[in-house]
Amino acid sequence: MEPRTDEFNQAKGKMADDIKTVITDGRDLLKAAANASGAGMAVARDKFDEKLSNAKARLVDASRPAVDKARKTAAAANGYVHGNPWTVIGVAAAAGALIGFLAAKRARGADSSNDLDS
Repeated sequence: MEPRTDEFNQAKGKMADDIKTVITDGRDLLKAAANASGAGMAVARDKFDEKLSNAKARLVDASRPAVDKARKTAAAANGYVHGNPWTVIGVAAAAGALIGFLAAKRARGADSSNDLDS
């Protein structure tokens, strides 16, 4: 695998752990809300907010490599389309014709099966 893929998978695992921790802390906060004083509730809420902020920050860090790769891929595709417009038009037309052919064939197949039911 590519080093960036490994980094992303590691960050994704950390993020999943952080989300589980946030969910657990949220449950604990709800349980504590029933029998906590005002000061205890404020401390629990601050702790939960801190965990949530950390989880958000890690999500941003984990998604950064994917966003960067998507931008590079989009730039490469844009460059290819601008450099080879007729090739792209031909491929798009062929794909459209194939989809149209398959859709028409499927529609004809559905019509003929209805005729047999009558």
